[in-house]
Amino acid sequence: MPALGGRTAIVTGGGHGVGRGIALSLAEAGAQLVICGRTPETLSAVRKEVEARGGVALDIVCDITRAADLERLVAATVERFGGINILVNNAAIVPHGTLLEIDDALVQAAWETGPVATLHLMRLCHPHLKGDGAIVNISSGIAISGNAHRRGIYAATKAALNAISRAAANEWGPDGIRVNTIMPVARTEAVERFFADEPERAEAMLAAIPLGRVGDTEEDIGRAVAFIVSPDARYITGVTIPVDGGSSYIR
Repeated sequence: MPALGGRTAIVTGGGHGVGRGIALSLAEAGAQLVICGRTPETLSAVRKEVEARGGVALDIVCDITRAADLERLVAATVERFGGINILVNNAAIVPHGTLLEIDDALVQAAWETGPVATLHLMRLCHPHLKGDGAIVNISSGIAISGNAHRRGIYAATKAALNAISRAAANEWGPDGIRVNTIMPVARTEAVERFFADEPERAEAMLAAIPLGRVGDTEEDIGRAVAFIVSPDARYITGVTIPVDGGSSYIR
């Protein structure tokens, strides 16, 4: 049986970017998938990709800032697959702007789509994850960077996410639930735009990655997550893992 055969995973923000890569890798490892997000077209496209590879997936349109939507997501997952074994919290907005210029509404949205929504969904999934469940929360190296250029609020939300994840690992370990966080660097649609719009800064970013490339969302980031939630990683919990080619700590 594949490493994740018979297990059910929820991936938020699974319609594009890192979420899509993680969803495809979890399916490749045998998991039954529930992918959620706000755009039906992208969710449907990823579901069809999973099915074309022989996997099983359910796509659900969901606004993670709405409690009723999250409750519906969990209920639909349990109804379709009988339980929840894996939760990947990936969805969040990326607010840009200096601390003086950033709009208050954007600050609030960053917290609501980031650590607040993540904590809410973790709590809803907790009863279903008890026994041998695994959570992976998607953070960012910006949380530990000394230079959060125009992304101070984003750094703050990701630092909070790291702290919540550590607390959950401690509190929920006796329940048999592992909680880890990753900080990926991946070639998402946003990164592609960054390379096109700001080539000099993009080249500087690339030069700061010891492995010399930006990670692939599926082969690099997704496969790392598939390992972290697998039985082979059953003794790993409460850590924040850079999946970034060495850029967070080596230089």
